[in-house]
Amino acid sequence: MNTPPPASDSALAQALLMPWKARNEIERLLILPFAWMSAVGAGAGWGAGWKLYGFPIWQLHRRSSVQIGARLSLRSTWRSNPLGPNRPCIISTRTAGAELAIGDDFGMTGGSIVCAERIEIGGRVNVGCNTIITDTDFHPLDPTARQSDINAGASAPIIIEDDVFIGMQCLILKGVRLGTGCVVGAGSVVTRDVPPRAIVAGNPARVLRTLA
Repeated sequence: MNTPPPASDSALAQALLMPWKARNEIERLLILPFAWMSAVGAGAGWGAGWKLYGFPIWQLHRRSSVQIGARLSLRSTWRSNPLGPNRPCIISTRTAGAELAIGDDFGMTGGSIVCAERIEIGGRVNVGCNTIITDTDFHPLDPTARQSDINAGASAPIIIEDDVFIGMQCLILKGVRLGTGCVVGAGSVVTRDVPPRAIVAGNPARVLRTLA
């Protein structure tokens, strides 16, 4: 019978046990100067302890407001997460006056944040693989309005409070507030507010239970 090796917290031991993680860290460090230039050049700035695995796509309107806290973690390569992000992370502000604020310790894998009006994300928020957060419909519902301006879709602010966990492959749509400590199940479509510490899932997402 095989006996598992003793647990160890040392960086070397972890690298030997999980070499793919070591590779991710080596690649992250190698691209660090270029990742810094890309973020700063786009107008995102650079915060303390940021970790970018691969290059996210920054699409920031020069007249928008973008504030991102410390210890940001964005995973944009397919090797950076076992769930297999299917594209880089995309951070986008689409209009003059759009306001995007992300707190400390935010993590996302292969997802999108698209802000046309206002998105506020608190501290210690984690977003699962390939999830999209957008405060705009992009395009009008009325065909006449689309002919006038294809990009004049309705928008409404999104507020995501502290300690929220959002599973993979979710859609967080305009005008919603995710309460402190809530959990959004994988594959959910959130179209209305989620109470604090609630667990929601489905399309549209509904409350399943509340954390004790």
